[in-house]
Amino acid sequence: MNRPIGLANRRVFIIFTLERRGETGLESIRRYLQFVKPYRWQIIATIFIGIIKFSIPLIIPILIQYVIDDIIGNHALSTDGKIHKLMLIMGVMLLVFVILRPPIEYYRQYYAQWTSNKVLYDIRNKMYKHIQKLSFKYYANTRAGEIISRVINDVEQTKTFVVTGLMNLWLDIATIVIAIILMFSMNVKLTLVSILLFPLYAFSIKYFFGNLRNLTRRRSQALAEVQSYLHERVQGMPVIKSFAIEEYEQTQFDKQNKNFLEKALQHTSWNAKSFSAVNTITDIAPLIVIGYSAYLVIHHQLSLGTMVAFFAYIDKLYNPLRRLVNSSTTITQSFASMDRVFEFLDEKYDVVDSPDAVECEQVTGNINFENVSFAYNENEESVLKNINLQVKKGETIALVGMSGGGKSTLVSLIPRFYDVTKGRITLDGVDIRQFRVQSLRDKIGVVFQDNILFSESVKDNILLGKPGSTEEEVFAAAISANAHEFIQHLADGYDTKVGERGVKLSGGQKQRVAIARVFLKNPPILILDEATSALDLESEHYIQEALEELAKDRTTFIVAHRLSTITHADRIILIEHGQIVESGTHDELMAKQGNYYKLFQVQQLDSKEEQANV
Repeated sequence: MNRPIGLANRRVFIIFTLERRGETGLESIRRYLQFVKPYRWQIIATIFIGIIKFSIPLIIPILIQYVIDDIIGNHALSTDGKIHKLMLIMGVMLLVFVILRPPIEYYRQYYAQWTSNKVLYDIRNKMYKHIQKLSFKYYANTRAGEIISRVINDVEQTKTFVVTGLMNLWLDIATIVIAIILMFSMNVKLTLVSILLFPLYAFSIKYFFGNLRNLTRRRSQALAEVQSYLHERVQGMPVIKSFAIEEYEQTQFDKQNKNFLEKALQHTSWNAKSFSAVNTITDIAPLIVIGYSAYLVIHHQLSLGTMVAFFAYIDKLYNPLRRLVNSSTTITQSFASMDRVFEFLDEKYDVVDSPDAVECEQVTGNINFENVSFAYNENEESVLKNINLQVKKGETIALVGMSGGGKSTLVSLIPRFYDVTKGRITLDGVDIRQFRVQSLRDKIGVVFQDNILFSESVKDNILLGKPGSTEEEVFAAAISANAHEFIQHLADGYDTKVGERGVKLSGGQKQRVAIARVFLKNPPILILDEATSALDLESEHYIQEALEELAKDRTTFIVAHRLSTITHADRIILIEHGQIVESGTHDELMAKQGNYYKLFQVQQLDSKEEQANV
């Protein structure tokens, strides 16, 4: 590691804030520095410019001493001579502070913010890439608000480590060192008195700020929980209003909010104690210097100008120390956030490419399930048990059965949203785990029951099927999905913003846009997971027509609740309790008069009753 970056690991001030952080904490720093490393020269430049910037004000105490002792107190000079010397020295100072210092200040601030923001940009890019690789299982067990909090809040908090820990911290230390050197050049004894309380200051920092990391981490977690809760409730506001449970939800939110308040107050209390102790030390030190320097002046052992200059240097010395206290707090927060960022980045992928994985290129569409079993977690009962199913190219397979039987789970295994627990699934004779996941999914089109649309335009949502497609291809896909007509009647046509999750469109319209995406993608394998359930009859007619067109010449899996929509399937598979219990065409299963026959008869009876009640 390059020397300037390695400064962060030295046992200087940062170590005082890490009381027994252990290997985990130091590992987080080492990993974070890998993101900083590409910008090391910008950091070096910023520190160099900063040293110049902070060194310029250190001229002021020397100027004060010179004005008092060599101009005002110089009885050998006439009044005109004193004025001439004063104007000359002030002219030089104005030149330094008006001409030289402003651009130095600008570039220090600019490079510090530029570098830190670039580091955060790189980290968020890596986190988003990681987010896209996490499996459905992870998202089933983790709230969206928790993830968002880590990507936004925690990453932002780590910015302090770059700006303060790798830049300002060392600038403050440099300022202290330069000030002490100048003070030693003026008076050694007085300088030693000035830094007399440094060991006590260092001990107090180590003692008080050692516990802040855990308190900060707990506060960050509590804040993430509030954000997660709020994210869910904002999305579910129609449910809250429809059940008129505003008061109940207010009580529930208050519990989350109160938990954060308690953690925040614990953090605040300890932080306040530390500031109280440290600031007391930094306030006592100047008093000692004033008393001792005044004693020396009275005994003619020190000039008045030197005393005033020393008092000015005490301000330059202890102001950075006070800033270091603030730095300790913010750096501690940064470390806690850093831990949470890497904790998230360390989440394991449930579905990964094997080392010898190959691209899934030419697909015929023959899919075989060979003794496939699946459980969501190791210690849970299998959702699917010894599934054996052979599907030929271009065949349409309908999966039916009661809710919870395993239909949707079965089709989720094909694009490897989950990996099988036992057995294997082959595509054209090759285990699908031998294909790179992204290339496999590129050959599969999925239409869910609740298709999510993003808040962009209708056109942008269709383009997700095949980014970079022409406008004509988008129109053709929409026409095939029976969506073109209603899209044209929207306020801005294909440029109409659909709102979050497509809230501005009806259920049937959202579904047709989702189908248009798959038409644009044009995959050889198609999965329709309850694509027409919960829709009105008119929408179902349009969508069913589009789906039948979409399924032509493709290997198609249809998960259906309404049996009347899948009577055309080449084969119907009845799944109960994770096992295949019946298989055949609609006519064959009806003739068999088994469980499928009974289920179909019940649905037909329910349908007739609904029509009679209309």
